Amino acid sequence: MIVDNAVYRQGLRVAHDLATDDVAGVCAMRQDGDLQWVGLHDPSAEELAAVATAFGLHHLAVEDALKAHQRPKLEHYGDMLFLVLKTLWYVEARDAVETGEINVFAGPGYVVTVRHGEGSGLLPSRHSLETHATLLAHGPAAVVYAVCDLVVDDYERVGAALEIDVDEIESSVFSEARTRDAARIYTLKRELAEVRRAVLPLREPMRRLAAGMVPGMAPETAPYFRDVGDHLQRVSEAVDGLDSLLSYAFEAHAARISMQQNDDMRKISAGAALVVVPTLIAGVYGMNFDHMPELSWTYGYPFAVALMLTCALGLYTFFKRSGWL
Repeated sequence: MIVDNAVYRQGLRVAHDLATDDVAGVCAMRQDGDLQWVGLHDPSAEELAAVATAFGLHHLAVEDALKAHQRPKLEHYGDMLFLVLKTLWYVEARDAVETGEINVFAGPGYVVTVRHGEGSGLLPSRHSLETHATLLAHGPAAVVYAVCDLVVDDYERVGAALEIDVDEIESSVFSEARTRDAARIYTLKRELAEVRRAVLPLREPMRRLAAGMVPGMAPETAPYFRDVGDHLQRVSEAVDGLDSLLSYAFEAHAARISMQQNDDMRKISAGAALVVVPTLIAGVYGMNFDHMPELSWTYGYPFAVALMLTCALGLYTFFKRSGWL
């Protein structure tokens, strides 16, 4: 659906009574220096085709925007810029990172944003820009910056949530209780890989935008893109650090399991020894031979039982002092 369709003149929204989906009609009311921003959310092929016709969007970029599931990238088709951003949001109930996508078409006097998924709604960015007429007056570059800034801010929120999960894993791994953390560690590493697939490919487009190397983007907006690039770099470093911590936590978890198994084997061996020695004594005195010491002794039975108890008590004391029990 077409969420919004507005024209901005000198940074201010132009009032009109046309329908939101009348892209061509709103396009016709633009004057030189105006900016038209059309926002779509999970559009149908027909809706996107109508927008593409109104602005002359390249069919390859339109095809990418319709299918979604693209890698973050920045491409040029003539005087049109096509930017793909992966959106991220965190689902705490499942320790999961969900992904979406925003495709941005920017050209002389227009910006078209195509959003897929539930994350990173662009309405807050639009309202924020509408309160900063000076920034919005820079044209398409201002909208591209606002979208990038929103997406990267969401990356930071996801990174903060994952950092809490990693701290919980570390506490669990090194706690006294016996825990099963391997499955959760694997899940978190998979979610970090999802974040990395969104963050890493975006660094090069941000570098180009921050350096003013992208035609059609106002040079005055380069400092804004540098700020977004700094935040993106911070998220990238945080993700790498969390991934390393999870690797170390898994190694510590595996080592602790091995130590627990060794401790269990010691206890089992000590318990078996407490049974084996009395069994050995009983076995010797249970043999059916005519000529054996103490067979005819009146105190033979009490002596055998006492010997078993003494040996068992001695072994128990030894194992207890050595930490095996």
